[in-house]
Amino acid sequence: MNTISAKPGEVQQSWYVVDATDQVLGRLATRIASILRGKHKPMFTPHVDVGDFVVVINADKVKLTGTKLDNKKYYRHSGYPGGLKTRTAREMLADRPEEVFRHAVWGMLPKNRLGRRLIGKLKVYRGADHPHQAQKPEPFPV
Repeated sequence: MNTISAKPGEVQQSWYVVDATDQVLGRLATRIASILRGKHKPMFTPHVDVGDFVVVINADKVKLTGTKLDNKKYYRHSGYPGGLKTRTAREMLADRPEEVFRHAVWGMLPKNRLGRRLIGKLKVYRGADHPHQAQKPEPFPV
C-alpha cells in the first residue's frame, strides 16, 4: 500500500456552519480546530491545508464552565512601557465574542504559516445571520 500525501491543488474544501448556542467554548473550539486542519478527512496531511471553512454563529451565546467568566484573563500589550491591558472573559464576551472564539481556536492551531492560513478560514459572527449563504454551508454536528 502506498501512503497518500495530499497536494494543495487536489483538495476539495467545503463549508460548515456551527451554532455555538449553549456550547462549552473549549470543547467547541477543539472540534472547530480539527475541522480547520482537516483531521476529519481520510486524506489528512499535516503540512498541507486540507481543512474546510467554518462559520460560527451565535458566538455571544457560548458558555464557559466553572468560574472562568471572572477568573480567565485576556491580555494585550501596546508595545510601550506600562501598556499591558487586561480584560476578563465576561467583558470580552459582552464586547467582542468573536475574538474570544478566535483566540480559543488559534491556541489549538500550529504557530506557523499554515496556522495563519487556517485561522483565515474561520468566520465568527455574534448573531444568527452570516453573509456566507452563497457557499451553501452545511450544518456540522457538534
